[in-house]
Amino acid sequence: MERARSSSRAYSGKIVSLRVDEVEMPDGRRTTREVVEHPGAVGILPITPEGRIVMVEQYRYAIGRKLLEIPAGTREPDEPADETARRELLEETGYRAERIEEFARFYTSPGWANEEIVLFKALAVGGRGPTPDPDEILRIVVVDPADVPGLMRDGLIADGKTMTAVSLYLAALER
Repeated sequence: MERARSSSRAYSGKIVSLRVDEVEMPDGRRTTREVVEHPGAVGILPITPEGRIVMVEQYRYAIGRKLLEIPAGTREPDEPADETARRELLEETGYRAERIEEFARFYTSPGWANEEIVLFKALAVGGRGPTPDPDEILRIVVVDPADVPGLMRDGLIADGKTMTAVSLYLAALER
């Protein structure tokens, strides 16, 4: 195990902070670790009663293009992950989670960030229209599960949380 010897905050933003730690490695050598701190997030795989997947298309500034993604969002302090999932599903899609269950957890990039994403599967009902945050422009896209592999091959589904969620879901369907 590495042990922190000193720590400094290089940046604090609305969503992430950057911490720079000097650590001692097990053999006594010292090195620096940069850690992006994030409060954690959820991703929701909404399945309609007909078995289709509700997704959102949105432009992602960091990569300069639109992606097709599962609804997701950052957790509020002390907010249970399932409450975040229900809130984000309703805000981003207008669908309500009639049933919701956690089915996976993963770290997005543990070499330099502590962000953990909790994935939920939800029976999505209602579709009243999204009420996104002021800085979001979303388009709802309902996808047949059989179309997902092609959307992944074409690069329309290309983010880790969505690829993880839909791959796990499709694998479970094949059993």
